[in-house]
Amino acid sequence: MVAMRKARHPDPDEISLIDVLGALNDPIRVGLVRVLADGREHGWGELRAPVAKSTLSHHLRVLRDAGITRTRQEGTRCFVELRGNDLDARFPGLLDAVLGAADRDDVGGHVGVANEPPAG
Repeated sequence: MVAMRKARHPDPDEISLIDVLGALNDPIRVGLVRVLADGREHGWGELRAPVAKSTLSHHLRVLRDAGITRTRQEGTRCFVELRGNDLDARFPGLLDAVLGAADRDDVGGHVGVANEPPAG
């Protein structure tokens, strides 16, 4: 049996503004944050974006490494959720500002969840 590597998540006090802003410099990643802002945990297989699965995996890893999301593995399935409380505690108002601007400008609106219309 092959052991699965456990994902590393930065502690809340390790989350840096530069890493968060860097992770949010891509419309796919902003779209993923918009989807995850519903407060629910989503399986990776539910997420829909106009990129290859390997590229989607890369985007999810960038968000996780920056401290924006938390990934949980259950068997062979992976689940992801937004670390909204950690981000709000570290950078009050930042997430709301990003989500508001993304909504106004429809950044990442082409990202969604299976069986649901994309954001926007």
